[in-house]
Amino acid sequence: MFKKLLLAATASLALALPALADTTLKLTEVITSPERTQTLKEIVKKFEDANPGVKVEITSLPWGQAFEKFATMVSAGDTPDVVEMPDRWQSLYANNGMLENLEPYLAKWEHTKELNDRALEMGRYVNNTAYALPYGFYLRAMFYNKKLFKEAGVDGPPKTMDEFVEAAKKVSALPGKFGYCLRGGPGGLNGWMMMGANMAGDGTFFKPDGTSTMADPGWIKGVTVLVDLYKNGYAPKDSVNWGFNEIVTGFYSGTCAMLDQDPDALIAVADKMNKDDYDVAPMPKGPAGKTFPTIGYASWSMFANSENKELAWKLIAALDGPEGNIAWNKKTGALPIYKSAANDPFYADPKFKGWFAELGDSNVSPLVMPTYLEEFAFFADSIAVKTTQQALLGQLTPEQLAGQWADYLTKAQQKFLAKKK
Repeated sequence: MFKKLLLAATASLALALPALADTTLKLTEVITSPERTQTLKEIVKKFEDANPGVKVEITSLPWGQAFEKFATMVSAGDTPDVVEMPDRWQSLYANNGMLENLEPYLAKWEHTKELNDRALEMGRYVNNTAYALPYGFYLRAMFYNKKLFKEAGVDGPPKTMDEFVEAAKKVSALPGKFGYCLRGGPGGLNGWMMMGANMAGDGTFFKPDGTSTMADPGWIKGVTVLVDLYKNGYAPKDSVNWGFNEIVTGFYSGTCAMLDQDPDALIAVADKMNKDDYDVAPMPKGPAGKTFPTIGYASWSMFANSENKELAWKLIAALDGPEGNIAWNKKTGALPIYKSAANDPFYADPKFKGWFAELGDSNVSPLVMPTYLEEFAFFADSIAVKTTQQALLGQLTPEQLAGQWADYLTKAQQKFLAKKK
């Protein structure tokens, strides 16, 4: 149904018109917070000052409902010139012909050669074509509350999955405290995927024939870990509905002692907690001695029906140029896209060592979600949220959840493979 709506929207898109002297560009932000929006406005103001007669109209969508709200906008033909593009949406919109190929712009851009290889690789994730220009990377690591650990008798951050569960159990024995900030609401898929891969000892999502691994025993064990944590009271009862803001608040308020999150959470945590009361460590390893923290990214993309493509690219270049990008990433906490930015004093903060330790460990394999599948966005933002909540509430067994995921993803992967023949 969603694809039909997108196709219908494509058919109704207006023909390109010449740009006017006074031009309005539409920019949609989808991973929204007050701090991010304010930073975005500051970068955009500089762009407007440098381009007299150009006005940028910013629309900020709340992340929890962004997928559905943006899809509705697109289906109605209300498309922006530039959009903040999450990795799992990229294939959906690119494969439906809605995103502009940025390769001609990158070929002429003075800063392309300064981007790290991962930025260009991810920007070209769909059909080896740059339909997006990443602004940063999000790699999971484990935040832990040192004060709560000491009070519960936990000696340092968990290095294995068994130690992770045991630490959660000990902290949860403290009155009013919980071991783990579970993300049961929107955006929670990463945790389930990491735990599944950790327990399976393998981050491969599909077998050669396209069959999903989700229903394999190891992945089911990973799902069971999170379900049991919740059922045993090692995560807050209302965490079944928690999104990003709730889990971060749960951590810095001292409600729960562990939080797996990307560097963007560090901004709020560092603002709310004493620097000596918490730290960040690599994700715990599974029985095979390996861990698979998810690595994601977000980008800026141009809609193909933009009537002002040169200006839209100039806006993307301003957002992702060294000055704008570093200012943005210092607010979002994303890991850098520029080779030189890793030496910036901002990233020299000891709190970043957990993420850089993961990148330097041969037994840590960053897990890239199968976002190349058109169906993955709906899976991540709708199916996964509903089914994981059902599992946490005892309405689905881990085996049933894994079976439903495997059925859906197998069909999507086999469809993808069939198109490649």
